[in-house]
Parts: sequence; structure tokens; C-alpha cells
Amino acid sequence: MILLNDRQYKANLHCHSTLSDGRLTPEELKEAYKKHGYSVLAITDHERPHDHSGLNEDGFLLLTGYEAYIRPDPAGRYNRWANEVHLNLFATRPDNTDLICAQREYMKYMPEEEYVRASKVGPVSQREFSPEYVNFFIRTAKEDGYLVSYNHPGWSLETIDEVRKYEGCFSMEVFTYNSWTEGIEEYSGGMYDALLREGKRVFVHATDDNHNAVPFGSPGSDSFGGFTMICAEGLSYGSVIEAMKNGSFYASSGPLIKSLETDGQTVRVTTTPASEIIMRYGSKTPGVARPEETGLTVDHAEFKLPPEAKYFRIHVRGTGGTFADSRGYFRDEWESAE
Repeated sequence: MILLNDRQYKANLHCHSTLSDGRLTPEELKEAYKKHGYSVLAITDHERPHDHSGLNEDGFLLLTGYEAYIRPDPAGRYNRWANEVHLNLFATRPDNTDLICAQREYMKYMPEEEYVRASKVGPVSQREFSPEYVNFFIRTAKEDGYLVSYNHPGWSLETIDEVRKYEGCFSMEVFTYNSWTEGIEEYSGGMYDALLREGKRVFVHATDDNHNAVPFGSPGSDSFGGFTMICAEGLSYGSVIEAMKNGSFYASSGPLIKSLETDGQTVRVTTTPASEIIMRYGSKTPGVARPEETGLTVDHAEFKLPPEAKYFRIHVRGTGGTFADSRGYFRDEWESAE
């Protein structure tokens, strides 16, 4: 069973432009990411969905979507000491720019005329900061044709106790580069393994969440540090969305997973040169492949699947503290393909 192949498109699935609080226009973002080898960009401005398909060209695709948030304050005001929930909504068709459960106070970047014209789905009322409401919001968005992801738990001050209550997100950000540049511990691999051990079926991706207040290449720049490699059949909107739905992607801050496959007994993986390749499966004793000598690297591994393992995932440790993470694959997935 081939889980990941070498037909991969580099994507940033979280990005902000001058349509909200970003410093670059959509056109400038497209050119910058294209120049850095990306093929897919989702400009997910705060509470302001926009169809950017007019910027598409051969070899580069923009996804329609936006970032929604739910806060304890009834008027949606920001409080740096309070936890909150941020969700990215990815439209499964490029012309869907519906606002989900609109509350006007949250849409401070949207001019009044645009807000009045906007298509609204779900109750136009005050949002409630509770797991029940978050799950209602996610359901409403999914029913309207959005894929919903859960964003940066570290920045949001969310713990595993909160995150495990949310249902219906197809993926969560395991790494968010903007938060990392701000000094936040925004790698959530441990939280992800805890969710997998509980049987939560959620994928993982990495993003920049870039706002570009700092110029490219300068210390503190929040671009080009976290990305997602999408194994789609081709670079069309439908193919990329289908790959996202199916979990045919992985998160990275540097290393590439060139191939990943299993026959139900053994897992085989090839990567770009790495310091270690690890297979995690909910045990205190994961499988580890490392080079025989200091200073060398490893680029492939073969692991036996323990019969007790309910899931497995691959974690690659690159050089300079970089990493790559596959999603978790559950036993029923690999047994059904035997």
C-alpha cells in the first residue's frame, strides 16, 4: 500500500495579505512563494474569504479560504492572556466565499458594503466560546463545503484537554512558523501522538501563518519555515482538495519524505538525508533508524509493525533542528489494502 509517493506539491496553507493584517498583497505573496519553489498557496485572511483563482497560472494554484476565530469575549476582542480557537476554512470549490456563523465584530477587516453583500451561512449572532459551539461552527462549515483545520494550539494557549473536545477538523497544524518566530513552542508532535492514542482521526500539516511584518531573509521573518507537501494526482483545484481530504500530505520544516509504503507487516520509508527516521505507534519504544557513525546521515528505513500497534506515523529529524511528520495511519487503513 503506497501511502506517500514522489508526486508532491509544496504548499503554504496559512497566509495573510493586505486584505486583513498582512503586509503584502495577494499578488506579492504569490510571486514570493512561487520564487521559493511552492506550487500551492492558501491566502487565509482573518474572517475575509476571497477567491484568488484569477492569480492561478500553470504550475501555481491558489486555494480559496479564510481564518475564523472564536474568543471568550462576547465582542470577539483579543486578550493575550486568554485561550481562543482559530480555524482555517478551505473551500472545496474556488468560488465559495460564504461567511460561516458571521458576527460583525469579528470582521473588522471587511468593509461594511462588502459585509452586507457577503453570503452568510449559519446563524448571524454572537459566537459562544465553548466546545459545543466550536463543534457546531465546524459542522456548519463542513456542510457548506469547507474543509476545516485547527490552527496553532501553542499560540492559542490551548491544551490537550481543550483540543480533544473538538470534532470534525480534517487536520491540525503540528507546526506554525509565525508562532515559532515569536518565541512560542509551536511544535505539537506530542499533542498529536496523544490524540492518535485516543483514536482521533485527524491529519497534520505545517504552515507559515505569515504576516510579513519583517522582510524576507531578515531575523524574525515568518515566511518559508513551515510547509506541507501534498501528494495530489495533479495541480488542479479538485486534485489538491481531494488529496487534502484523503490525508495524502505531510508536514515539514525541511526534510522530505520521498516515499512511504506498507504491506501491513513492514513499513518502508525513503527521505532526504536526515539525522534520524522514527516510526511512532503509541509505544514507549518507537522504531528508530540512525546512521552508523557521527556526522553521517540516513535516507531510508524499514520497520516492523508491532501486532499491538493501532496506528503508526513517521517522524524525520533533519539537520539544524528541522523535521517532517506524516499523519497517523490506523490499522484498519492498512489492513483493508492488504
